[in-house]
Amino acid sequence: MSEAMQTLEGWYALNDFRAIDWAAWRNLSQQERNRAEDELYDLLAKYQRTEDEKQGSTAFYSIVGQKADFMFMHLRETLEELNELETVFNKSLFGQVSIPTYSYVSIVELGSYMAKPGEDPMQDPEIVARLKPTLPKAKHVCFYPMNKRREGNDNWYMLSVEERRAFMRNHGMIGRNYAGKIKQIITGSMGLDDWEWGVTLFADDALQFKKIVHEMRFDETSARFGEFGDFYVGNLLDREKMQAMLKL
Repeated sequence: MSEAMQTLEGWYALNDFRAIDWAAWRNLSQQERNRAEDELYDLLAKYQRTEDEKQGSTAFYSIVGQKADFMFMHLRETLEELNELETVFNKSLFGQVSIPTYSYVSIVELGSYMAKPGEDPMQDPEIVARLKPTLPKAKHVCFYPMNKRREGNDNWYMLSVEERRAFMRNHGMIGRNYAGKIKQIITGSMGLDDWEWGVTLFADDALQFKKIVHEMRFDETSARFGEFGDFYVGNLLDREKMQAMLKL
């Protein structure tokens, strides 16, 4: 049996995609719409306080296309905290005029090879910063889930640890070419959701998403072993942009 590579885990992640029920929104009175917006902005302020206290992080983006209208990406210490975030939002007036369209549950993950031999990785500030990151507030976001293929001669899980490391080392070289252009958060989801990993990319230039994914398609690691789910792409939301979106 091929040896399983050990991983380091950090904060749990929830990518929460929602659509706005515009008919329900229009049917609210102006007073109710004002209250719904105030509740939303209060929640966003609470998320920011959590981030300031380094107890988690949240990113808030609109989604382009018909798959959703907006997305929260939450990072928290426990699954219970993520569950509570969902429940509180669902109970809010704005939550009641939004429709869940997709969600993804995972946990921030790094390969154990990142740790220095004989040292506790959670005492290394660089590793902790990557396992418990502050989510970038770049202009654009791209999220997609993925698997490693398990078919015939292209079965990732039957490769040796050395073979997998070599593939990922070469794969990572492409990513390094986009340093400063793209920030990447990799989350593991085996046993947590339908795919094996979630990939969330942040960039100020959305074209960089196309360029890095296109280039990586030609890398042997993706060409032989990569399987990808739906892509979601969007734009950073703040209070002013949300107000403009909700204005009738």
